[in-house]
Amino acid sequence: MKRSSTLFLKVVILLIAIGALAGMIWFPQTEGRATNLDLISIYTDPFIIYGYMASIPFFVGLYQAFKLLNLIDADKAFSQGAVNTLKNMKFVSLSLIGFIALAEFYIRFFAHGDDPAGPTALGILASFAATVIATAATVFQKLLQNAVDIKSENDLTV
Repeated sequence: MKRSSTLFLKVVILLIAIGALAGMIWFPQTEGRATNLDLISIYTDPFIIYGYMASIPFFVGLYQAFKLLNLIDADKAFSQGAVNTLKNMKFVSLSLIGFIALAEFYIRFFAHGDDPAGPTALGILASFAATVIATAATVFQKLLQNAVDIKSENDLTV
């Protein structure tokens, strides 16, 4: 793979991270409940704090994708490090699904007065995307592990 394509993917990952971080800082100030609150009250809301905690797996996943692209650039795509990176990507995707499921459960059963249809639909969509990423990471992890095993056997016979 050419370095220009991995560079493009790194830039895309960086833009996604910057956009998500900017949205996390800007959105709580515009949310309906926060219109008449001061900055400290906005960012000490338990649901906003939970959203920030739930974003940790997202940013760790972006870091792992960036790390995988660095391994590809260094011609170490078929290494145990790449397998471990894919394993970490699978784990953070599954943990993100767990955070989303807990938030959906809270919104569905304990947040009265608001219509839960919109957040539920967004949660299902985000969970589906994380499921696709976790599935792809699992498949690639198994394929790379087989390739690493074959490569190590061939290195031992030479």
